[in-house]
Amino acid sequence: MSEANTLRLLAVDHDDLNVISAACQDAVCKPADLSYDGRKRRFTIELNRFRWEVDKADRKTLQRVRSALSFEDVTGVKVRGLPSKQEDLVLSVLSLDWKPDEDPPGGEVRVVFAGDGELVIAADCLDVTLIDVSQPWSTKHRPAHKD
Repeated sequence: MSEANTLRLLAVDHDDLNVISAACQDAVCKPADLSYDGRKRRFTIELNRFRWEVDKADRKTLQRVRSALSFEDVTGVKVRGLPSKQEDLVLSVLSLDWKPDEDPPGGEVRVVFAGDGELVIAADCLDVTLIDVSQPWSTKHRPAHKD
């Protein structure tokens, strides 16, 4: 994959995470794509990300790419409103947000999915990475939201 096509982002503060959140909006994944490694203190989401950064009105430029979203220094993960048994369920990312603890640098990253599902990832500090891991592919559909 060409370096010019590869998105690599790191978030260590709220503003950085807002950029990653915008890049991940409307990314899709399945429950099997969510992984927590307690020994490494890492939570990973493999997702098919819509490439908003190359989106144009012309349908020829609509693309998705396989990406890895990783959270480091994780101390715990809570799941709210996501069915645990539906392997074929498709989750659509709406946003990511950071809520710092009263005593920084710790806090929680909230990953909000369409349909009110949510992951709450507690961490010792904000350390989130988004990396594209495949070649982009064309898609016919641009994500849209009802007003």
